[in-house]
Amino acid sequence: IPVVMAGVLGIYGLIVAVIIQGSITVPSASGATKYSSFTGYAHLSAGLCCGLSGLAAGMAIGIVGDAGVRAVGQQEKLFVGMILILIFAEALGLYGLIVALILSQQSFQCADAA
Repeated sequence: IPVVMAGVLGIYGLIVAVIIQGSITVPSASGATKYSSFTGYAHLSAGLCCGLSGLAAGMAIGIVGDAGVRAVGQQEKLFVGMILILIFAEALGLYGLIVALILSQQSFQCADAA
């Protein structure tokens, strides 16, 4: 179960990467770009937000999963508690995904210099 939950965190990063990649614009033939620094930093912060929250959630899932599997081997009643803690750890990554989606929608279009 912890392995599957950790795999979902990678899917969160993939979702954010595809959304960010879809909003990047190609410069025109004259070299002018409409992709502003504001939009670039918004996309950077979205990626960092999703990545760092996924890192924290992955650490929590790894620690709880390791200790939980060992504890369930000795006392089967702890299974439900372990699953609840794993769900709360997964929620950390989900919160990062939500904030990253909000940040990735922030943009500013540069005006033409001509």
